[in-house]
Amino acid sequence: MSKIQRAILSVTDKTGLVDFARKLAGLGVELVSTGGTAKLLRDSGIAVKDISELTGFPEMLDGRVKTLHPKVHGGILHRRENAGHRAAVAELGIPAIDMVVVNLYAFEKTAAEPGVHFDEIIENIDIGGPSMIRSAAKNFQDVAVVTSPADYGAIADEMGRAGGTLSKETKWRLAQKAFATTAAYDSAIASTLERISAEGGYALAPRTNFPDTLRLSFHKQMDLRYGENPHQKAAMYADDSGSGVAHARQVQGKELSYNNIVDLQAAWDLASEFDETVCAIIKHTNPCGTATGKTLAEAYVRALECDPVSAFGGVIGVNRRVDAAAAAEMAKLFLEAIAAPSFDPGAKEAFASKKNLRLVEVPQAHSNVAENATLGWGTRWVVKDISGGMLVQDADLHRLTAGDLKIVTKRAPTAEEKRALLFAWKVCKHVKSNAILYARDGQTVGVGAGQMSRVDSCKIGAMKAQLPLKGTVAASDAFFPFPDGVEEIATAGATAIIQPGGSVRDQEVIEAADRLGLAMVFTGVRHFRH
Repeated sequence: MSKIQRAILSVTDKTGLVDFARKLAGLGVELVSTGGTAKLLRDSGIAVKDISELTGFPEMLDGRVKTLHPKVHGGILHRRENAGHRAAVAELGIPAIDMVVVNLYAFEKTAAEPGVHFDEIIENIDIGGPSMIRSAAKNFQDVAVVTSPADYGAIADEMGRAGGTLSKETKWRLAQKAFATTAAYDSAIASTLERISAEGGYALAPRTNFPDTLRLSFHKQMDLRYGENPHQKAAMYADDSGSGVAHARQVQGKELSYNNIVDLQAAWDLASEFDETVCAIIKHTNPCGTATGKTLAEAYVRALECDPVSAFGGVIGVNRRVDAAAAAEMAKLFLEAIAAPSFDPGAKEAFASKKNLRLVEVPQAHSNVAENATLGWGTRWVVKDISGGMLVQDADLHRLTAGDLKIVTKRAPTAEEKRALLFAWKVCKHVKSNAILYARDGQTVGVGAGQMSRVDSCKIGAMKAQLPLKGTVAASDAFFPFPDGVEEIATAGATAIIQPGGSVRDQEVIEAADRLGLAMVFTGVRHFRH
């Protein structure tokens, strides 16, 4: 292992750079840098040589050409054990470069800015950076390539212990990371340029179809003990958004399992539907109780009333900071995990005796969007694996308002029924099809999930109810193919129904509702959840 004697530093993200550069200089490494990076180091009192001193050629074309030079790439790429390579660089006066510290122009951030101009997007395509990264990664046996500030500390520590050297294993790990970095960068560029409009100027065009090539870039967050079942292996990966369940911080409890994470996502999705304080209790991705309340404690107690038996061993999602009062109520029941924006000290104290209970703080996005994956362009998509490929669709982010409701029966819903119908519709969206949900204003009463027959879902939702069904409303995720479902709902005691409509027998269904004295509204939107 040879000592690292010269390093090029050229970064956009300058986090931790000054401290790292100072440690390198302290180990006797000569620092060569460019533009703003060099200025930052000089202003921090660190000796640095400009790239133009190394190349003998000035930066040009507004910085477009500065590291694209034989004295840079020759210094990086020559193999130290190859006598011919050593002779060639010696004859041309090319000094060896033993470390490349580079991260790339913030292309994705720039491209995501509202109203960004075409020229600015193009100027933020980094050329010299990826070239140096790839050169160094290709010659990893002789050159260390550092692309992430997160690695600065460990690299400086290893060099300090090893007399200014890095092991081959470390260099190989850094090279692997480097190629992944440039691959993700090129993918982001290609995905963005696919939606540049050729018509009427340079603004980014709205997406009207799916890309011809689907590019995925996710980073492994953790290996999981196993998947849905012990004989299946599993891991969790995250995007670069910084928000959502994949970026959650676990503050207490056992290691998260695959099934925990799937249920946490379902709970977080449902809680994110609401602006008011809400608690969703999930079991096997279906809500077994959801309620709003003036306080989180009240919301939880009301949610639990729906089905306290199924809630045992469940997962909770809330859209408010968990306080001591809510935690005291939740701690009375065995739960697997709780997803929340945060937990206050009183809540953590109340949960402290529940050593295995997983408390997960989920970073919130700027909007209430909660779906499976971000696959470029800032769009939330849902991806499902199929043999030989995958399915991709837009996330179901539709939100219904009172103005969207179409009253189709002779009797219109009362104001209270209308509030209950809108609440039931939000929750029903998160129940597996075929889905029927009974509710009052702000509280679920019975949930019929995942049945092959819609009328069976009507029966099961009523059967599961622990609270009185009389005076409830019912939500159906899709239309009623026959009047029998409406008749079953009326028998249970519900007085109003919300459903998409669209069946060839809609008129028969409406007539059945009129005959039974029910109010019925159509949404025009279906919420299948397979």
